[in-house]
Amino acid sequence: MATKTTTLLVDDLTGAELQEGRGETLAFALEGQHYEIDLGPETANELRGLLTPYIAAGRRLGRGEVPKKNAVSGEQAAARAWLTEQGIDVPARGRIAAELMERYRKR
Repeated sequence: MATKTTTLLVDDLTGAELQEGRGETLAFALEGQHYEIDLGPETANELRGLLTPYIAAGRRLGRGEVPKKNAVSGEQAAARAWLTEQGIDVPARGRIAAELMERYRKR
C-alpha cells in the first residue's frame, strides 16, 4: 500500500488556503522572542509595510548578536529624569513602577 502526504499552506493571519508557490514563511523577533508566520503575498506585504518605519528607526544587529538585556529604553531614561526633577524618588537602576510610568506619560 502506498501513502501520499499532502502539505497545505495556510495564511496564519487570514486562514486562507494558499496556492503552491504563493505563500512564504516570515521570521521576526520582538523582545527576545522569535516568531515565524506563514503568510500569503498580500498579508506578507502588509506586515512589511507596518514594520517599515520601525525597521528604519531601529538598529540592525549582527547575525547571532543578542540585544543587551540591561539596556534602558529611551522612554525609561526620560521618565527617570522627569520623575527625579519632580522630586519623586526613583531607583537609579531597574524597571520604573507602572504607576510612575503612567504619571510620566500623563504629564
